[in-house]
Amino acid sequence: MTLTIGIPLVAVILGALIIEFGANKVSKFKQLLLGFSGSFLLSITLIELLPNLFEQGLDRRLISLIILGGILLQMILESFSKGAEHGHAHLNESDGFSGFALIFSALFVHAFIEGIPLDGEKHLLLAVSLHKVPIAMILYTLALKANLSKIQAFSALILFGLITPLGSLITNLDWVLTYTPYLNALSAGIFLHVGAIILFESEKGHRFNLARIVMVLLGMLLAYLIG
Repeated sequence: MTLTIGIPLVAVILGALIIEFGANKVSKFKQLLLGFSGSFLLSITLIELLPNLFEQGLDRRLISLIILGGILLQMILESFSKGAEHGHAHLNESDGFSGFALIFSALFVHAFIEGIPLDGEKHLLLAVSLHKVPIAMILYTLALKANLSKIQAFSALILFGLITPLGSLITNLDWVLTYTPYLNALSAGIFLHVGAIILFESEKGHRFNLARIVMVLLGMLLAYLIG
């Protein structure tokens, strides 16, 4: 459980530090990191999480429906988060704190659900935490654009980092244990949606981007080697 709490926190702090010390040079790095982390998350979901779900002897049709429900839920969340989960959130100055609060709230729900299947799943924990770095970069930038102080922006990131392990802790409660596989299926749907969106998004004008393709392939390869 120490790792489940510590690694996501380190990830969001790293995201903030990257913005603080390299704000003018991080755009390309963020996109490459998104490609790698999204590919890795999607691959771990396909290689480990989904097989585990379907090997538990549960109603496969119901599990499949819940996974689809997770995809739909993520679509709804992204209508509020403006796509921050895959690197496209923008905040107008007129939106102010209320606009940031709406994005943060959607990411808060997203982060809680993605923490549900992490207990004892080191590879999935690594995948989720890697994906948190570029999201934290986006969230920290949006917080500053919403005129939050750096302390307030950093505090929001810490809260964002803690909500994921809270989702994992919830599954240890006795009354939740029975429903854990179904909650994991919901999380799987979210992972599939986010990972797929990141992979299938193209450059402006559909330009060929070798660096991004290499990062996506590296994410897949890492998941295959450790899975």
